[in-house]
Amino acid sequence: MGGLNTAPNRTVLVSGASIAGPALAYWLRRYGFAVTLVEKAPALRGGGYPIDIRGTAVEVVRRMGVLPRLREAHVGVRRISFLDEKGHPIAAIRPETISGGKEGHDLEIPRGELAEILYGAIGDDVELLFNDSIATLHDHDGGVDVSFRGGARRTFDLVIGADGIHSHTRSLAFGPEERYHRYLDYCFAGFTMPNHLGLAHEGLTWNVPGRTAVLYAPRDGDRVHAFLSFLRAEPPFDAFRNPAAQRDLVAGVFSGYGWEVPRMVAAMRESDDLFFDVVSQIHMPRWSAGRVALVGDAAYAPSFFSGQGSSLALVGAYVLAGELAAGLAAGAHHGDAFEGYERTVRSFVEMNQALATEGSAGLSPRTAEDLARRNEALRDPSAVFSGAGRHAHSALALPGYDGHDRQDAHEAR
Repeated sequence: MGGLNTAPNRTVLVSGASIAGPALAYWLRRYGFAVTLVEKAPALRGGGYPIDIRGTAVEVVRRMGVLPRLREAHVGVRRISFLDEKGHPIAAIRPETISGGKEGHDLEIPRGELAEILYGAIGDDVELLFNDSIATLHDHDGGVDVSFRGGARRTFDLVIGADGIHSHTRSLAFGPEERYHRYLDYCFAGFTMPNHLGLAHEGLTWNVPGRTAVLYAPRDGDRVHAFLSFLRAEPPFDAFRNPAAQRDLVAGVFSGYGWEVPRMVAAMRESDDLFFDVVSQIHMPRWSAGRVALVGDAAYAPSFFSGQGSSLALVGAYVLAGELAAGLAAGAHHGDAFEGYERTVRSFVEMNQALATEGSAGLSPRTAEDLARRNEALRDPSAVFSGAGRHAHSALALPGYDGHDRQDAHEAR
Protein backbone atom coordinates (compact mmCIF):
# COMPACT_ATOMS: atom_id res chain seq x y z
CA MET A 1 0.00 0.00 0.00
CA GLY A 2 2.88 2.38 0.49
CA GLY A 3 5.10 3.78 3.20
CA LEU A 4 2.67 4.56 6.03
CA ASN A 5 1.18 2.16 8.52
CA THR A 6 -0.20 2.99 11.94
CA ALA A 7 -0.51 0.70 14.91
CA PRO A 8 -3.20 -1.87 14.00
CA ASN A 9 -5.06 -1.38 17.31
CA ARG A 10 -5.93 2.25 16.53
CA THR A 11 -9.73 2.27 16.33
CA VAL A 12 -11.79 4.94 14.61
CA LEU A 13 -15.56 5.31 14.48
CA VAL A 14 -16.82 7.19 11.42
CA SER A 15 -20.41 8.40 11.63
CA GLY A 16 -22.21 8.86 8.30
CA ALA A 17 -21.96 6.80 5.14
CA SER A 18 -22.78 9.16 2.26
CA ILE A 19 -19.61 10.49 0.56
CA ALA A 20 -17.13 11.77 3.15
CA GLY A 21 -17.64 8.77 5.45
CA PRO A 22 -16.84 5.97 2.99
CA ALA A 23 -13.95 7.96 1.49
CA LEU A 24 -12.46 8.54 4.94
CA ALA A 25 -12.99 4.89 5.88
CA TYR A 26 -11.13 3.82 2.74
CA TRP A 27 -8.09 5.96 3.48
CA LEU A 28 -7.97 5.16 7.19
CA ARG A 29 -8.15 1.44 6.54
CA ARG A 30 -5.46 1.79 3.87
CA TYR A 31 -3.20 3.29 6.52
CA GLY A 32 -3.81 0.49 9.00
CA PHE A 33 -6.57 1.83 11.25
CA ALA A 34 -9.38 -0.42 12.44
CA VAL A 35 -12.45 1.41 11.12
CA THR A 36 -16.12 1.15 12.04
CA LEU A 37 -18.59 3.02 9.81
CA VAL A 38 -22.04 3.64 11.28
CA GLU A 39 -25.02 4.81 9.22
CA LYS A 40 -28.58 5.49 10.43
CA ALA A 41 -30.14 4.35 7.13
CA PRO A 42 -30.96 0.64 6.92
CA ALA A 43 -28.88 0.10 3.77
CA LEU A 44 -26.73 1.82 1.17
CA ARG A 45 -28.73 4.70 -0.30
CA GLY A 46 -29.32 4.44 -4.03
CA GLY A 47 -30.65 6.96 -6.52
CA GLY A 48 -30.29 10.65 -5.93
CA TYR A 49 -29.38 13.74 -7.88
CA PRO A 50 -26.09 13.70 -9.83
CA ILE A 51 -23.23 15.33 -7.97
CA ASP A 52 -19.96 16.80 -9.20
CA ILE A 53 -16.34 15.83 -8.62
CA ARG A 54 -14.07 18.64 -9.71
CA GLY A 55 -10.53 19.88 -9.59
CA THR A 56 -8.44 18.52 -6.72
CA ALA A 57 -11.12 15.94 -5.88
CA VAL A 58 -10.54 14.22 -9.22
CA GLU A 59 -7.00 13.52 -8.08
CA VAL A 60 -8.34 12.03 -4.84
CA VAL A 61 -10.50 9.49 -6.66
CA ARG A 62 -7.62 8.71 -9.00
CA ARG A 63 -5.47 7.86 -5.98
CA MET A 64 -8.28 5.66 -4.69
CA GLY A 65 -8.15 3.71 -7.94
CA VAL A 66 -11.83 4.34 -8.79
CA LEU A 67 -11.42 6.99 -11.49
CA PRO A 68 -12.00 4.59 -14.42
CA ARG A 69 -15.30 3.41 -12.93
CA LEU A 70 -16.38 6.96 -12.23
CA ARG A 71 -15.61 7.97 -15.81
CA GLU A 72 -17.89 5.15 -16.96
CA ALA A 73 -20.66 6.46 -14.69
CA HIS A 74 -20.22 10.09 -15.80
CA VAL A 75 -23.56 11.38 -17.09
CA GLY A 76 -22.32 13.89 -19.67
CA VAL A 77 -25.05 16.56 -19.61
CA ARG A 78 -24.78 18.53 -22.85
CA ARG A 79 -26.60 21.78 -22.14
CA ILE A 80 -28.51 23.88 -19.65
CA SER A 81 -31.26 26.03 -21.19
CA PHE A 82 -32.46 29.19 -19.44
CA LEU A 83 -36.09 30.21 -19.87
CA ASP A 84 -38.08 33.35 -19.15
CA GLU A 85 -41.29 33.49 -17.13
CA LYS A 86 -43.40 32.27 -20.06
CA GLY A 87 -41.00 29.42 -20.83
CA HIS A 88 -39.41 31.07 -23.85
CA PRO A 89 -35.71 30.25 -24.33
CA ILE A 90 -33.12 32.88 -23.44
CA ALA A 91 -29.90 30.91 -23.97
CA ALA A 92 -28.49 27.39 -23.89
CA ILE A 93 -24.97 26.89 -22.55
CA ARG A 94 -22.64 24.10 -21.56
CA PRO A 95 -22.94 23.12 -17.88
CA GLU A 96 -19.21 23.69 -17.43
CA THR A 97 -19.77 27.34 -18.22
CA ILE A 98 -22.00 27.65 -15.17
CA SER A 99 -19.90 25.58 -12.81
CA GLY A 100 -16.49 26.84 -13.85
CA GLY A 101 -15.66 23.19 -14.42
CA LYS A 102 -13.29 21.65 -16.90
CA GLU A 103 -14.78 19.61 -19.72
CA GLY A 104 -13.16 16.21 -20.13
CA HIS A 105 -11.68 16.33 -16.62
CA ASP A 106 -14.42 16.93 -14.06
CA LEU A 107 -17.11 14.35 -13.38
CA GLU A 108 -20.85 14.29 -12.71
CA ILE A 109 -22.07 11.06 -11.11
CA PRO A 110 -25.48 10.02 -9.76
CA ARG A 111 -25.13 10.02 -5.98
CA GLY A 112 -26.19 6.40 -5.60
CA GLU A 113 -23.64 5.22 -8.15
CA LEU A 114 -20.86 7.20 -6.48
CA ALA A 115 -21.77 5.69 -3.12
CA GLU A 116 -21.77 2.18 -4.61
CA ILE A 117 -18.32 2.71 -6.12
CA LEU A 118 -16.91 4.09 -2.86
CA TYR A 119 -18.33 1.13 -0.93
CA GLY A 120 -16.80 -1.20 -3.48
CA ALA A 121 -13.40 0.36 -2.81
CA ILE A 122 -13.79 -0.28 0.93
CA GLY A 123 -14.48 -3.97 0.38
CA ASP A 124 -14.66 -6.13 3.49
CA ASP A 125 -11.97 -4.26 5.41
CA VAL A 126 -14.31 -1.91 7.30
CA GLU A 127 -16.95 -2.82 9.87
CA LEU A 128 -20.30 -1.50 8.62
CA LEU A 129 -23.15 -0.80 11.03
CA PHE A 130 -26.36 0.11 9.22
CA ASN A 131 -29.63 1.12 10.87
CA ASP A 132 -27.79 2.55 13.86
CA SER A 133 -26.27 5.84 15.03
CA ILE A 134 -24.41 7.48 17.88
CA ALA A 135 -26.55 8.31 20.90
CA THR A 136 -23.93 9.69 23.30
CA LEU A 137 -20.21 10.48 23.35
CA HIS A 138 -17.87 10.71 26.32
CA ASP A 139 -14.39 11.94 25.38
CA HIS A 140 -11.62 11.19 27.91
CA ASP A 141 -7.88 10.59 28.03
CA GLY A 142 -8.23 6.91 27.14
CA GLY A 143 -10.59 7.26 24.18
CA VAL A 144 -14.19 8.07 23.34
CA ASP A 145 -16.94 6.06 25.00
CA VAL A 146 -19.84 5.71 22.55
CA SER A 147 -23.33 4.48 23.18
CA PHE A 148 -25.34 3.57 20.10
CA ARG A 149 -29.07 3.96 19.60
CA GLY A 150 -29.23 0.22 19.02
CA GLY A 151 -28.03 -0.34 22.60
CA ALA A 152 -24.34 -1.24 22.13
CA ARG A 153 -21.57 0.51 24.06
CA ARG A 154 -17.99 0.67 22.78
CA THR A 155 -14.82 2.72 23.16
CA PHE A 156 -12.82 4.08 20.20
CA ASP A 157 -9.53 5.93 19.98
CA LEU A 158 -11.08 8.57 17.70
CA VAL A 159 -14.55 9.51 16.43
CA ILE A 160 -15.10 11.36 13.15
CA GLY A 161 -18.42 12.96 12.23
CA ALA A 162 -19.16 12.69 8.51
CA ASP A 163 -22.92 12.86 8.97
CA GLY A 164 -23.88 15.85 6.88
CA ILE A 165 -24.93 19.44 7.33
CA HIS A 166 -27.31 18.57 10.20
CA SER A 167 -24.63 16.45 11.90
CA HIS A 168 -25.67 14.82 15.15
CA THR A 169 -22.01 14.13 15.95
CA ARG A 170 -21.32 17.85 15.71
CA SER A 171 -24.18 18.67 18.07
CA LEU A 172 -22.89 16.17 20.64
CA ALA A 173 -19.27 17.33 20.52
CA PHE A 174 -19.51 21.01 19.58
CA GLY A 175 -22.99 22.19 20.54
CA PRO A 176 -26.15 23.22 18.68
CA GLU A 177 -26.18 23.64 14.91
CA GLU A 178 -27.38 27.24 15.28
CA ARG A 179 -23.89 28.28 16.35
CA TYR A 180 -22.41 27.28 13.00
CA HIS A 181 -25.28 27.43 10.53
CA ARG A 182 -25.25 30.29 8.00
CA TYR A 183 -28.54 30.62 6.13
CA LEU A 184 -28.15 31.84 2.53
CA ASP A 185 -31.71 33.19 2.17
CA TYR A 186 -33.11 30.37 0.00
CA CYS A 187 -35.20 27.25 0.54
CA PHE A 188 -35.55 24.38 -1.91
CA ALA A 189 -37.60 21.29 -2.62
CA GLY A 190 -36.15 18.44 -4.67
CA PHE A 191 -38.04 15.43 -6.02
CA THR A 192 -38.47 13.31 -9.13
CA MET A 193 -41.39 13.42 -11.55
CA PRO A 194 -42.45 12.00 -14.94
CA ASN A 195 -40.39 13.21 -17.88
CA HIS A 196 -43.32 14.77 -19.77
CA LEU A 197 -41.01 16.84 -22.00
CA GLY A 198 -38.83 13.94 -23.10
CA LEU A 199 -35.64 15.57 -21.82
CA ALA A 200 -32.29 13.77 -22.10
CA HIS A 201 -28.77 14.86 -21.14
CA GLU A 202 -29.97 18.40 -20.44
CA GLY A 203 -31.52 20.74 -17.95
CA LEU A 204 -34.09 23.53 -18.10
CA THR A 205 -33.90 26.49 -15.72
CA TRP A 206 -36.89 28.84 -15.33
CA ASN A 207 -36.61 32.03 -13.33
CA VAL A 208 -38.64 34.89 -11.99
CA PRO A 209 -37.10 37.16 -9.34
CA GLY A 210 -36.39 35.13 -6.22
CA ARG A 211 -37.86 31.90 -7.63
CA THR A 212 -36.31 29.14 -9.69
CA ALA A 213 -37.72 25.95 -11.22
CA VAL A 214 -35.38 23.34 -12.69
CA LEU A 215 -35.98 20.15 -14.63
CA TYR A 216 -32.83 18.07 -14.95
CA ALA A 217 -32.43 14.91 -17.04
CA PRO A 218 -28.83 13.68 -16.77
CA ARG A 219 -29.60 10.61 -18.90
CA ASP A 220 -32.42 9.18 -21.01
CA GLY A 221 -35.34 8.02 -18.94
CA ASP A 222 -38.98 8.38 -18.04
CA ARG A 223 -38.33 10.46 -14.93
CA VAL A 224 -36.49 13.72 -14.29
CA HIS A 225 -35.12 15.52 -11.25
CA ALA A 226 -37.18 18.57 -10.34
CA PHE A 227 -36.24 21.49 -8.11
CA LEU A 228 -38.17 24.45 -6.81
CA SER A 229 -36.15 27.03 -4.91
CA PHE A 230 -37.16 30.39 -3.56
CA LEU A 231 -35.94 33.42 -1.65
CA ARG A 232 -37.13 33.70 1.96
CA ALA A 233 -35.88 36.13 4.59
CA GLU A 234 -35.99 33.64 7.47
CA PRO A 235 -35.77 29.85 7.56
CA PRO A 236 -39.22 28.20 7.84
CA PHE A 237 -38.53 26.47 11.13
CA ASP A 238 -42.14 25.34 11.52
CA ALA A 239 -41.93 23.30 8.30
CA PHE A 240 -38.72 21.35 8.94
CA ARG A 241 -40.41 18.41 10.66
CA ASN A 242 -43.74 18.67 8.88
CA PRO A 243 -43.81 17.36 5.27
CA ALA A 244 -47.36 18.64 4.75
CA ALA A 245 -46.27 22.13 5.78
CA GLN A 246 -43.32 21.90 3.39
CA ARG A 247 -45.58 21.02 0.48
CA ASP A 248 -48.00 23.81 1.38
CA LEU A 249 -45.22 26.37 1.66
CA VAL A 250 -43.69 25.50 -1.72
CA ALA A 251 -47.08 25.33 -3.45
CA GLY A 252 -48.01 28.73 -2.09
CA VAL A 253 -44.76 30.37 -3.17
CA PHE A 254 -45.14 29.05 -6.73
CA SER A 255 -48.88 29.58 -7.10
CA GLY A 256 -50.04 31.40 -10.22
CA TYR A 257 -46.99 30.89 -12.42
CA GLY A 258 -46.92 29.33 -15.87
CA TRP A 259 -44.62 27.10 -17.93
CA GLU A 260 -44.22 23.67 -16.24
CA VAL A 261 -44.50 25.11 -12.74
CA PRO A 262 -48.11 23.96 -12.06
CA ARG A 263 -47.25 20.42 -13.17
CA MET A 264 -44.11 20.49 -10.99
CA VAL A 265 -46.09 21.65 -7.97
CA ALA A 266 -48.65 18.90 -8.52
CA ALA A 267 -45.87 16.31 -8.77
CA MET A 268 -44.25 17.70 -5.63
CA ARG A 269 -47.56 17.27 -3.80
CA GLU A 270 -47.65 13.57 -4.70
CA SER A 271 -43.92 12.83 -4.50
CA ASP A 272 -42.67 10.01 -2.30
CA ASP A 273 -39.05 11.23 -2.49
CA LEU A 274 -39.43 14.90 -1.56
CA PHE A 275 -36.38 16.49 0.04
CA PHE A 276 -36.89 19.92 1.57
CA ASP A 277 -34.25 22.08 3.21
CA VAL A 278 -32.74 25.54 3.36
CA VAL A 279 -29.70 26.58 1.34
CA SER A 280 -27.01 27.11 3.93
CA GLN A 281 -23.40 26.65 4.92
CA ILE A 282 -21.54 25.50 8.02
CA HIS A 283 -18.77 27.74 9.36
CA MET A 284 -16.79 26.59 12.40
CA PRO A 285 -13.72 28.07 14.10
CA ARG A 286 -12.35 24.56 14.65
CA TRP A 287 -13.17 21.17 13.17
CA SER A 288 -11.93 19.12 16.13
CA ALA A 289 -12.40 18.92 19.87
CA GLY A 290 -10.41 16.39 21.87
CA ARG A 291 -10.65 13.04 20.13
CA VAL A 292 -13.59 14.03 17.92
CA ALA A 293 -13.27 15.69 14.49
CA LEU A 294 -15.58 16.54 11.60
CA VAL A 295 -15.23 16.21 7.84
CA GLY A 296 -17.32 17.10 4.79
CA ASP A 297 -20.65 18.88 5.18
CA ALA A 298 -20.61 18.27 8.93
CA ALA A 299 -17.61 20.62 9.17
CA TYR A 300 -17.89 22.95 6.17
CA ALA A 301 -20.96 22.48 4.00
CA PRO A 302 -20.52 24.94 1.10
CA SER A 303 -24.16 24.66 -0.16
CA PHE A 304 -25.34 23.46 -3.56
CA PHE A 305 -24.90 26.99 -4.93
CA SER A 306 -21.15 26.33 -4.76
CA GLY A 307 -21.44 22.91 -6.41
CA GLN A 308 -18.48 21.77 -4.29
CA GLY A 309 -19.96 19.77 -1.43
CA SER A 310 -18.87 16.34 -2.63
CA SER A 311 -15.49 17.56 -3.84
CA LEU A 312 -14.70 19.14 -0.47
CA ALA A 313 -15.84 15.95 1.24
CA LEU A 314 -13.47 13.81 -0.82
CA VAL A 315 -10.53 16.16 -0.39
CA GLY A 316 -11.15 16.62 3.33
CA ALA A 317 -11.40 12.88 3.90
CA TYR A 318 -8.14 12.25 2.08
CA VAL A 319 -6.23 14.93 4.00
CA LEU A 320 -7.68 14.05 7.42
CA ALA A 321 -6.75 10.38 7.02
CA GLY A 322 -3.31 11.24 5.68
CA GLU A 323 -2.52 13.67 8.50
CA LEU A 324 -3.64 11.13 11.11
CA ALA A 325 -1.56 8.39 9.53
CA ALA A 326 1.57 10.51 9.11
CA GLY A 327 1.27 12.08 12.54
CA LEU A 328 0.56 8.94 14.54
CA ALA A 329 3.21 6.97 12.64
CA ALA A 330 5.71 9.63 13.76
CA GLY A 331 4.49 9.46 17.34
CA ALA A 332 2.61 12.76 17.28
CA HIS A 333 -0.57 13.48 19.24
CA HIS A 334 -3.88 13.14 17.42
CA GLY A 335 -4.51 16.82 18.14
CA ASP A 336 -1.46 17.72 16.06
CA ALA A 337 -2.84 15.64 13.19
CA PHE A 338 -6.19 17.40 13.44
CA GLU A 339 -4.40 20.75 13.34
CA GLY A 340 -2.47 19.63 10.26
CA TYR A 341 -5.74 18.72 8.57
CA GLU A 342 -7.19 22.16 9.24
CA ARG A 343 -4.01 23.95 8.26
CA THR A 344 -3.90 22.09 4.94
CA VAL A 345 -7.48 22.49 3.75
CA ARG A 346 -9.12 25.42 5.55
CA SER A 347 -8.21 28.11 2.98
CA PHE A 348 -9.27 25.74 0.19
CA VAL A 349 -12.60 25.18 1.93
CA GLU A 350 -13.21 28.89 2.45
CA MET A 351 -12.36 29.68 -1.16
CA ASN A 352 -14.94 27.15 -2.36
CA GLN A 353 -17.57 28.26 0.15
CA ALA A 354 -17.24 31.76 -1.33
CA LEU A 355 -18.37 30.42 -4.72
CA ALA A 356 -21.93 30.19 -3.39
CA THR A 357 -22.42 33.92 -3.92
CA GLU A 358 -21.50 33.64 -7.59
CA GLY A 359 -23.64 30.53 -7.95
CA SER A 360 -26.75 32.11 -6.48
CA ALA A 361 -26.38 35.21 -8.70
CA GLY A 362 -26.23 33.08 -11.82
CA LEU A 363 -28.81 30.44 -11.01
CA SER A 364 -31.32 32.26 -8.78
CA PRO A 365 -31.27 36.04 -9.24
CA ARG A 366 -32.94 37.87 -6.36
CA THR A 367 -34.49 40.92 -8.04
CA ALA A 368 -35.88 41.91 -11.43
CA GLU A 369 -32.74 43.96 -12.01
CA ASP A 370 -30.51 41.02 -11.12
CA LEU A 371 -32.50 38.75 -13.41
CA ALA A 372 -32.34 41.18 -16.35
CA ARG A 373 -28.60 41.56 -15.83
CA ARG A 374 -28.13 37.78 -15.69
CA ASN A 375 -30.20 37.24 -18.84
CA GLU A 376 -28.26 39.87 -20.73
CA ALA A 377 -25.00 38.33 -19.59
CA LEU A 378 -26.05 34.91 -20.87
CA ARG A 379 -25.28 36.22 -24.34
CA ASP A 380 -21.67 36.41 -23.10
CA PRO A 381 -21.60 33.85 -20.26
CA SER A 382 -18.09 34.71 -19.12
CA ALA A 383 -19.43 38.06 -17.88
CA VAL A 384 -21.54 36.45 -15.15
CA PHE A 385 -20.02 32.97 -14.92
CA SER A 386 -16.49 34.22 -14.63
CA GLY A 387 -14.75 30.87 -14.43
CA ALA A 388 -13.29 31.84 -11.05
CA GLY A 389 -14.70 28.61 -9.76
CA ARG A 390 -12.24 26.67 -11.82
CA HIS A 391 -9.32 28.19 -9.92
CA ALA A 392 -10.98 27.49 -6.58
CA HIS A 393 -11.73 23.89 -7.55
CA SER A 394 -8.04 23.14 -8.09
CA ALA A 395 -6.49 25.62 -5.65
CA LEU A 396 -5.13 22.93 -3.32
CA ALA A 397 -2.06 20.96 -4.38
CA LEU A 398 -2.91 17.57 -2.92
CA PRO A 399 -0.30 16.33 -0.42
CA GLY A 400 1.24 12.88 -0.77
CA TYR A 401 1.09 10.65 2.29
CA ASP A 402 2.65 7.45 0.99
CA GLY A 403 4.71 6.33 -1.99
CA HIS A 404 1.74 5.40 -4.14
CA ASP A 405 0.20 8.84 -3.65
CA ARG A 406 3.18 10.56 -5.20
CA GLN A 407 2.47 9.27 -8.68
CA ASP A 408 2.13 11.69 -11.56
CA ALA A 409 -1.07 13.66 -10.92
CA HIS A 410 -2.07 13.37 -14.56
CA GLU A 411 -1.92 9.60 -14.76
CA ALA A 412 -5.22 7.91 -15.73
CA ARG A 413 -7.02 11.21 -16.37
